[in-house]
Amino acid sequence: MDHRREIDGLRALAVMPVILFHAGFETFSGGYVGVDVFFVVSGYLISSIVLRGLDEGRFSVVEFYERRMRRILPALFLVLFVSIPFAWLWMLPADMERYSASLASVAVFASNILFWRTSGGYFDTASELKPLLHTWSLAVEEQFYLLYPLLLALVWARGRKALVLILGAGALISFALAEWDSMLSSSFTFYLLPTRAWELALGAMPAIYLSRHGPPASAPQAQAAGS
Repeated sequence: MDHRREIDGLRALAVMPVILFHAGFETFSGGYVGVDVFFVVSGYLISSIVLRGLDEGRFSVVEFYERRMRRILPALFLVLFVSIPFAWLWMLPADMERYSASLASVAVFASNILFWRTSGGYFDTASELKPLLHTWSLAVEEQFYLLYPLLLALVWARGRKALVLILGAGALISFALAEWDSMLSSSFTFYLLPTRAWELALGAMPAIYLSRHGPPASAPQAQAAGS
């Protein structure tokens, strides 16, 4: 897909409040919503990549997975390997045991499930002793990457209207589930894909529209993105 500088701008606007939130600035106590923006952007970007491949008749699920792995795994495993000696030196045995479990779950992109089952919540004081807690969002995205291209490939033959209807229905169900679960003060809504899917679908909708009508004439047409 063509490089979109406005998407880079959205990423910057999303990452800054997240960084300032984790840095402890009270003004940005709600900065974690930047993660929600990232999910919307991911839904747009992945949909654009897959839809272009399908439209041109050259989409390959295997190639898609391979590109995702090349893009994500090197940086991820670097973070894991760098964190191990610090955890070994500074953590108490009980904390080290929990860290080891999170290390294994991150490697298979299931850390969001682990933290949902073992954490009282992302903002609990005890969460500060979980150095890999932030990987929950990566796990959500990887689960999305695993399932979503298959859904697009299966529905594509039925046309864009069917795709919009299915994604729209899925987004409504996901949003309703998130609202219902949030009233129960459950961490399910925060950590898991079913209650985050509506954000990803929200990003997918403009990608479906633009896949047929094209970007605005003023949109920059630069080098192909690494996607």
